[in-house]
Amino acid sequence: MVETRCRPPRPSYPFAEADDDTGEAKQSQNYIHIRIQQRNGRKTLTTVQGLPKKFDQKKILKVIKKKFACNGTIVTDSEMGEVIQLQGDQRKDVQEFLVAKDGLELDAKTIKVHGF
Repeated sequence: MVETRCRPPRPSYPFAEADDDTGEAKQSQNYIHIRIQQRNGRKTLTTVQGLPKKFDQKKILKVIKKKFACNGTIVTDSEMGEVIQLQGDQRKDVQEFLVAKDGLELDAKTIKVHGF
């Protein structure tokens, strides 16, 4: 008689992409998040989070400040890493800049715009 052994099933994660070689879940695609935050009155802040490490954020900030006539800074957050903060509602302008040929030429699918 042949003996068969049953293994307990592996936990499956429906939203994780499995690596073909090891079978382990790969990290999902990194997105760039552009958000708006309400300050006091009609004042707003635009935050850009998740830019790839290969880009120099100080240079990007300098170009954005000059191009869109707004002030901005880089804030280091413990959870989100380095975040670019800009004065005013610059969501559409920043998204177009990141995708444009004279900008960083990033894929529009990797950019998520949040806000009201």
